[in-house]
Amino acid sequence: MAGEERRFEVGYALLPKKENSFIRESLVAQAKSRGIDLVKIDRERPLVEQGPFDCVLHKLYGEDWKSQLDDFRAQNPNAVIIDCPASIERLHNRISMLQVVSELKIENQSETFGIPKQIVIYDKETLFDNQAWELLKFPVIAKPLVADGSAKSHKMALVFNRDGLNKLKPPIVLQEFVNHGGVIFKVYVVGEYVKCVKRKSLPDVSEEKLNCLEGSLPFSQVSNLATHERSDDKYYKMMHLEDTELPPLSYMTDIAKGLRKAMNLNLFNFDVIRDNRFGNRYLVIDINYFPGYAKMPGYETVLTDFFCDMVNRKESLLMVEKDLVEECSHEKMVGIDGRQLLSCEEEVRKIVTSSSCSDGEEKENSIQV
Repeated sequence: MAGEERRFEVGYALLPKKENSFIRESLVAQAKSRGIDLVKIDRERPLVEQGPFDCVLHKLYGEDWKSQLDDFRAQNPNAVIIDCPASIERLHNRISMLQVVSELKIENQSETFGIPKQIVIYDKETLFDNQAWELLKFPVIAKPLVADGSAKSHKMALVFNRDGLNKLKPPIVLQEFVNHGGVIFKVYVVGEYVKCVKRKSLPDVSEEKLNCLEGSLPFSQVSNLATHERSDDKYYKMMHLEDTELPPLSYMTDIAKGLRKAMNLNLFNFDVIRDNRFGNRYLVIDINYFPGYAKMPGYETVLTDFFCDMVNRKESLLMVEKDLVEECSHEKMVGIDGRQLLSCEEEVRKIVTSSSCSDGEEKENSIQV
């Protein structure tokens, strides 16, 4: 019908647990009111047979799914994929995920940032090799090398001494434990939106206390310790989380922007601690793709704004494509045959559709969705 508002379809492909936590009625309703229809992708049918979708939002892994995305992109060059599997895979390795942090260059006179010292252990022999431990001292946090979101990848341990190494199963990453006041900062990133919240974390371990502790303390997530996993409940009762000052948001936003550009990702969060030894130094200890956004206050508005931004950029891109083709066609009209004109259109489309997998940051001198 003439004058009817253009609606956009965002197809989502998520595992059941993720779908239940993220696709809530409140999100669906708010998106719908803004012209965005969230449509479930049937994982039992080929993706290329579904849609048409303006955007595909996903958190599925495996070669079959990657192949389906490639086929879909080939037939729907203007659709936006959020995000590219190749970019997501970097976060599945706890060494490569933090390497990008080390490569960031952000100038600030008041604060500094980095990552904790860490080493990767591939076998038991190296685990007990003193030479491999030159960079580290106890306590350390042991994490599985693979970080694919599975329950196994969340099984970690705070190791106090060599006796605690016996229960570890390589390949693992051993990360320096830094006292940080028992508070972790979770920085959520949704496109250009950045939100920092604070959560309870592992309690500090003093030198005196370290001498009295034995073995290791297993846990699943630093910011989500179960009651029976807490090693010092009195510590948490004494600690007032509300009194902890958040890091400067402008600084966290600069880091988030740098990570988004370097990783070519739109949806992620990163965990930050404040190093007690310096006070103005922050350490990024983990990065997660497509985290539990429903835990973030007002997530419905944030995600709806993001969807609208994606489809509006897509529409703008199509208009640019049309104008470029017309301009190119006009310039080559005189003395140009049909074959050469088609070549002109193909050249424009190659420029415009080079980013159908949504990049986290627009690149200079190119058109990006």
